[in-house]
Amino acid sequence: MRAWLQPTLIALIVVAAFIGCYIGLQRDPQPRQVPIAVTGPDLTGEIRQALGNTVEVHVAADAGAARHALEHHDVVAALSADSQNHLRLETAGAAGSSTTSAVNHLVDAYARGAGMQVTAEDMVPLTKFDARGLAGFYMAFGVTLAGFVLGSNVLGLAGTMRLRHRFWLLIGASVAIGTVAAVIAGPALGAVPAPVVPLIFTLDLLTAAAAFTTTLLGTFLGPIGLPVTTLLLLTVGNATSGAIIGADLLPSGARAVSALLPPGAAVRGIADLSYYDGTHLTAPLITLTLWAAIAAILLGLRPRLMQRRTTSSS
Repeated sequence: MRAWLQPTLIALIVVAAFIGCYIGLQRDPQPRQVPIAVTGPDLTGEIRQALGNTVEVHVAADAGAARHALEHHDVVAALSADSQNHLRLETAGAAGSSTTSAVNHLVDAYARGAGMQVTAEDMVPLTKFDARGLAGFYMAFGVTLAGFVLGSNVLGLAGTMRLRHRFWLLIGASVAIGTVAAVIAGPALGAVPAPVVPLIFTLDLLTAAAAFTTTLLGTFLGPIGLPVTTLLLLTVGNATSGAIIGADLLPSGARAVSALLPPGAAVRGIADLSYYDGTHLTAPLITLTLWAAIAAILLGLRPRLMQRRTTSSS
């Protein structure tokens, strides 16, 4: 009975989590503290009062300063008053269609209540070959999946390959996977307009983070290690990455873990490289590096831990 029950329960948990995350998060996305740059003391106060905690108002000295914040990904929209009854809304399509749509709806609602008109313009548009802004998500998903498959296969080599050789395999294959993904999505298909070299480096780190984490959990947790990795990286990590549903529209719990998991960090890094000149790339790279490095260190320490346990038990 146990031999039948365990795989069945694991499969049910995985399918429930996958559907719950991907469909559940899209049921009723609500804007929460969406960062918007607003010019003018009167307009700033009115927006804060009218929109409440749906937006996080960043006061800008003038329209130029607000646009600068938008183009450097400090905010997702810039709002200014052209005249007494006319507003100018500048958005960044690169921030994602769900986020820009939410901002447009919020500002339109305010303008209707105030008897004003709004002119909207996309200042950071998506590339021609990524009309829906999902190329970064699919790239991160594919690379994470490839890292998971790599780590799963390396697990099976534990009895035939030394640990250091498995490490070299993980590192070498991670570099190859990241390079192939970057070249296909970037120069070949033109869907990700990021500089190739830093994009390769980001995807190499994502692959290594996924591969080493998969190998680590499979080694320490045994048969349930791979399902746990599936839930952590492929399900929760990708669903909360902020690509399908913008991070500013996620529930508080999902938003909290979004940038801390490798897929979410990678999606942010890819978008930053592609449309914002890498101005906020440091945090995603640190996150990916920590995942890969900590998993590798713990994996490397396991033989010593096992030896100590054997010695103490004897």
